[in-house]
Amino acid sequence: MSRRKRTKELSMRTIREVLRLALDCNMGHREIARSCSVAPATVGNYVNPVKEQGLSYAEISRMSDEELGRIFQGKKQPEQKARPQPDWEEIHRELKKKGVTLQLLWQEYKQAHPDGWQSTQFCEHYNRWKGKLDASLRQTYKAGERVFVDYAGLTVPMTERHSGLIWEAQVFVAALGASNYTYAEATRDQKLPNWIGSHIRAFEYFQGVAQIIVPDNPKVGVSSPCRYEPDINPTYHDMARHYGCAVIPARVRKPQDKAKVETAVQIVERWILAPLRKRTFFGLPELNLAIWELLEGMNNRPFQKLSGSRRSLFLSIDSPALLPLPQTRYTFAEWKFAKVNIDYHVELIRHYYSVPYQLIHETVEIRYTHTTVEIFHKSSRVASHMRDDTPGMHTTVKEHMPRSHQEYLDWTPSRIINWAAKVGDATAKVVEAVMNGREHPAQGFRSCMGIMSLGKRYSPERLEAACRRALIIRGCRYKSIRSILEKGLDKQPLPETDACRPSIEHHNIRGSEYYH
Repeated sequence: MSRRKRTKELSMRTIREVLRLALDCNMGHREIARSCSVAPATVGNYVNPVKEQGLSYAEISRMSDEELGRIFQGKKQPEQKARPQPDWEEIHRELKKKGVTLQLLWQEYKQAHPDGWQSTQFCEHYNRWKGKLDASLRQTYKAGERVFVDYAGLTVPMTERHSGLIWEAQVFVAALGASNYTYAEATRDQKLPNWIGSHIRAFEYFQGVAQIIVPDNPKVGVSSPCRYEPDINPTYHDMARHYGCAVIPARVRKPQDKAKVETAVQIVERWILAPLRKRTFFGLPELNLAIWELLEGMNNRPFQKLSGSRRSLFLSIDSPALLPLPQTRYTFAEWKFAKVNIDYHVELIRHYYSVPYQLIHETVEIRYTHTTVEIFHKSSRVASHMRDDTPGMHTTVKEHMPRSHQEYLDWTPSRIINWAAKVGDATAKVVEAVMNGREHPAQGFRSCMGIMSLGKRYSPERLEAACRRALIIRGCRYKSIRSILEKGLDKQPLPETDACRPSIEHHNIRGSEYYH
């Protein structure tokens, strides 16, 4: 299958994530494949052309989807050649020796067979062979590589101080793969804001970030659990990208993938939650202080069969290998898809935000925090607004409007009155009365422009006469003036009376001096 066809099968977001993990995080093809739910060979199909052109991730991130897609067009997948087969049993035995790595064994294989597999293919074929073994293999993890996260099965009863109502607090647990160094905290529930917040606080407790986050398949973090192609929640993916790491969920019904956190949860339940079972807590801060006090003791507890403790092992192995924390803390953001309406606005929580009018009927992505709303189209940000939760209202940027709509906004009350005065004093007074009768003058602009359009249909002289009659009968409305003109009442003599006042009398009504 050509790369052109593969490019169509994968979304541009997945392609960008593959390139980020390869170029920015320096991850291997197999790990990228598991994180992005694609084949390792597919990873190479996208990473290799980019590396051949010497492009960095910073350059890739500035490209549009179309520019990035051109890199993969017209490329043909190289034909597969027969490669000399290594002795997998011998390699498996050699790997058990101290200091021997799969990379070293590949180098020795390559020296003996220069036309043999490259490193990625060598590792992939070995892992396929190993997967056919009946015996379970003990998993080992590199320093700073993985952090395993899950919720404990036990909960902690919380008591409302005033009402006496009892609810159950959830306990989040995170454990580093190499040292088993553990973090735990209690949250109100397992919903997305608390799930993301617990990750952030765990990273800050570790004072660094592991390269890979390994969750179970909770609905809050994995939108569509699947053994082969789990769909990561967009907010979870956004947080991982902010911290420069990847999310690789444990395989469904494969407990060995998350054995570290299963053990950590069990230890937390035994050494922290069980000792707290007889205490009554009236708030999460009080409960977390108690958890963290026991957590320090648990991490400092000496191993039974090894020298040192989780903390000492963390300081010597995991801590130096962790990725540094970014300069800014991740701001929780949610994502949703929306279709741009014909009025070039998208709806978010019953409020409407503008996008460039050229995107009418297009599908966009909305990223929103508690203060901002960002709108993306094909991975490019096309609009940014301050968040406003006022129902039914619009937040509009003038530059997003068509030119004709922008010109309409340039009208002001004084400009409309001056325009009406060119027809006559009565027309100007009617227009002023229309705007005075509204809570805001701009709400009367449409009616005023309708009245002025009657001058084109009939004549400016007849419009002025109709407005004089409308002032006397207090009918300063578009429909009233149109009716006068349609029935020819503007041609009849006027009764002798004083010019009328605006149709609504109120101490807040503006006078003509307001507009000058």
